[in-house]
Amino acid sequence: MEKVIKIENLKKNFGNINAIDNISFNVAKGEMFGFIGPDGAGKTTTIRILCGILKEFEGEVEIIGYNLKKSAEQIKRKIGYLSQEFSLYKDLTVDENIEFFAELHQIKDYEKRRKELLEFTKMGEFRNRKAKNLSGGMKKKLALACTLIHRPEIIFLDEPTNGVDPVSRREFWEILAELLKSNVTIFLSTPYIDEAERCSRVGMLNKGRLLGLDTPQNLKDGINQIIYEIILSEVRKAYRKIKSIEQINDIQSFGDRVHLFLDDDKKNTREKVMKKLKEENIHFKSFEKITPSLEDAFIYYLQNDKEE
Repeated sequence: MEKVIKIENLKKNFGNINAIDNISFNVAKGEMFGFIGPDGAGKTTTIRILCGILKEFEGEVEIIGYNLKKSAEQIKRKIGYLSQEFSLYKDLTVDENIEFFAELHQIKDYEKRRKELLEFTKMGEFRNRKAKNLSGGMKKKLALACTLIHRPEIIFLDEPTNGVDPVSRREFWEILAELLKSNVTIFLSTPYIDEAERCSRVGMLNKGRLLGLDTPQNLKDGINQIIYEIILSEVRKAYRKIKSIEQINDIQSFGDRVHLFLDDDKKNTREKVMKKLKEENIHFKSFEKITPSLEDAFIYYLQNDKEE
């Protein structure tokens, strides 16, 4: 498939901090590519470099056939960027905000395109409402409409649904799914693992390093460990009491449950953990072997990175 983003040995430092540490990968045309990682992993920095906002970097970046260092302005005309804090004009209406961004991109006959985007984002009935009076989800959809006004070939979305209610998140993703049908390339970062599962491929970032990059399923299949999930009420107490059992490689807590990572299932580890819980009078609802989630995969790759 045609590669519309090519990155080779990308590095970016802020003083002594390696924000991006020698990463390389490609993104295909019409793909939805996702970045996941904790705060400070380098997701936003990478996106801002690719959008030509951060100009000083090492390595080679090519976007839609243009070299980023030599042709940033040509690239900017062909991409859209939705930042975490997209700057809508609060005292302008929905219509006026889209009009402003159309003029910013020097689009003269924008009325038809604006109508299409209002229908596409289901914002038509709110076109005369000021941006400051929109809900969080509506603001995100308006910001996306403004990003799409000039028909970009690639859109970069930096945690686009962060802080948005679940219903609005679902609606936003329905819009993105429709965009993919028109062969638009979507490059996004997200703090939500369930959103990353929707991507064709996912890159896992931590401290500027690319820990893994593949389809969500292949990343999960790459875990060569057994995972047990224990659902119980006293998570912290259970965590403290069983983390020292020798056969457990790692233990992670998720709300009302813990996940145990084991190399194999031949050392009666499950029985040892159950015995320990009973000795400590810790009651559990279930103790089952599970299929790894993408979150488990990230923890696994992160642990391997620490060991290296």
